[in-house]
Amino acid sequence: MDKSTLRLRIRITFGDHGMIGPGKAELLDRIARCGSIAAAGREMGMSYRRAWELVGTMNAMFRDPVVTRTRGGPGGGGAALTEAGREVLALYRAFEREAMIAGAEQIAELQSRLRDIPDEK
Repeated sequence: MDKSTLRLRIRITFGDHGMIGPGKAELLDRIARCGSIAAAGREMGMSYRRAWELVGTMNAMFRDPVVTRTRGGPGGGGAALTEAGREVLALYRAFEREAMIAGAEQIAELQSRLRDIPDEK
């Protein structure tokens, strides 16, 4: 395994107030890029309903909504991250980077203990 395949998946739980983890962060990333909750969900192999549920959960979890939407019409609807949404996503991604840096020595030690498995299983 090389470092390019190494992933750290962090889920931050805020007691009874909810949580944010890799799935919600990816959904926010894709909404920002696609401009659509439905398109972001489709790219993730997620149903439209599930994507909307996750956005609703995040909007209710944080003091300020993280995603705003515009209704469909002649030009179609859309969605975008709010300023709060961009900040939440940036904070989560920064935490991931910092955790990877802080744990680099332990991760390297764990990797050194992995069994060598040939590509042809």
